[in-house]
Order: sequence, then C-alpha cells, then structure tokens
Amino acid sequence: MTAFEPNSIRSYSQEDVQQILQLAIASHAENINREFSYNELLEIAGELEISPDILKLAERDWRSQQSEVQRRQVFNLYRQGRLKKRLGNYAIVNVFFILVDLLSGGGLTWSRYILLFCGFLVGLDIWNTLLIKGEEYEKAFQRWNRNHQIKQTISSVVNKCVKALQA
Repeated sequence: MTAFEPNSIRSYSQEDVQQILQLAIASHAENINREFSYNELLEIAGELEISPDILKLAERDWRSQQSEVQRRQVFNLYRQGRLKKRLGNYAIVNVFFILVDLLSGGGLTWSRYILLFCGFLVGLDIWNTLLIKGEEYEKAFQRWNRNHQIKQTISSVVNKCVKALQA
C-alpha cells in the first residue's frame, strides 16, 4: 500500500489495525492526560462491534497477564536481593579470613585459596541468577511461585487462627 492510494482502496490486516489503533489510543490518552473508564472501554468496543461478553473475557485475560508480569517482577527482585545478600556474605567471610591470615604474620598464604574457592562459588551463583533464560528460568519461577503461594496460604490460615483466638 502506498500513501497515494485513495481511502476506499486502502486495506489493512488485523494486526495492522491493532497496531494503528494502539498508536491512536496511546496518542489520544497522552493528549488528554487521563485514563479511560470502563464505560468508555465498553463504548469503544461497541463501536468496533465487540460484544460486552468478549470484552469481559479479554479484560479477564489481560488482568491475568498483568498479574503474571507483576509476579515475575517480584521474582526477579527476589533473585537480585538474594544475590546481593550472598555477595555481602562472601565479602564479609573473605575479609575475615584475609585479616586472620595477615594477622598471623605470614602475609596472604592460605586465605587466597579460600578467596578463590568462594569466588568460584559466587561466580556460579551470579551465572545462575542473572544469566539463566528460557526453560531453566521458567522452572525456577514456577518453583518460587509455588513456594510463594504456599507461604501466603499458610500465613492467611495462621492469621485467621490468631484472629479467631483473639475474639
């Protein structure tokens, strides 16, 4: 399609329509500087001949996707925090051993072996935390998510028991 074709001849694929409308809506929202209400969403869907039932299903799917994205962000923050803690522990332990080695009077002798071994372990930890992708990442996320949900369930049961005992 060229820019010189008359309006009646132009045609677009479904993907093109979605992208054009996304850009138009984003531009419209930036100009107005506000969010759309659910009624406005219903109105837009009606103009596009999308039934309210399909819109509700799409909104439910969207909420589910947003929830998944948020859980993954929390998981990534958890992994980064765990790595920072391990790096801090590594630094503290190695500084201690280096000081002991230096104070024993022989310079750096045996502590460098501990330093190298711990450095190797930290390197593996960094590799496994920051560089895993694909199926390994997905397995780690699923394992964390399952454990996180179990902890939330146990916490809510304990809180209900505590509230019941207080009443």
